[in-house]
Formats: sequence, structure tokens, C-alpha cells
Amino acid sequence: MKNQKPNGAGVARLIRATRCSWLGIRAVFIHEQAFRQELFLCLLLVPVGLWLGEGGVEKALLLGCLVLILIVEILNSAVEAVVDRISSEQHELSGRAKDLGSAAVSLALLHAGIVWLFVLW
Repeated sequence: MKNQKPNGAGVARLIRATRCSWLGIRAVFIHEQAFRQELFLCLLLVPVGLWLGEGGVEKALLLGCLVLILIVEILNSAVEAVVDRISSEQHELSGRAKDLGSAAVSLALLHAGIVWLFVLW
């Protein structure tokens, strides 16, 4: 008897993984105001980036750093959810974990600003 993986294999696994991904995106949209704000900013800037980028590489840079912001915000939200799930008590490490996630989002925003500045200047 083969060892069966808990998430299945092949197309069935892909379908389950896609469903989990969709549930995660839906959850972060519903529960995280920062994600909604950043998504709104990205939706405004995507057409601008496509219009101002002078080739495929520039367009990819301008849009890629926007997607990076959303990815980092999702990871930050995941860290915050895990920390909140573990305990509602104040703890130095819990605060540090949340601060590190916030710092990562700030760096992603700074990175996007620098990329846009360099590409468009």
C-alpha cells in the first residue's frame, strides 16, 4: 500500500490548494483593513504602471513590486492571526513578531516607492 498524502495528488490536490488559496484571499480581504487599502492603491497604480512602463521589464518591475506589497501584507496578517490564536496575553515575543511583520510591510512599501522612482525618473 502506498503512503497516501493527506492533501491527495494530481488534479485533486491542485483543486484543494486553489480552494485554500481563494479562502485565504477572501479572509484577508474581509478581516484586514490594511490589505483592502493596499489593494485599492494597487488597483489604482496598475493601469498607471502599464501606461508609464516603456517595455515589458519596466511594466513587470512596476507591477511586481505592487504584488509584493500584497504578498507581504498577507504574510503579516498570517503572523498576526497565529500570534492572536496562541494567546491574548501581552508578551514581548508576540509584540516583536507583530512588529517584524509590520516592518516587512513597510519595507515592501518603501521598495515599491524606490522602484517606481527609479523606473519613472
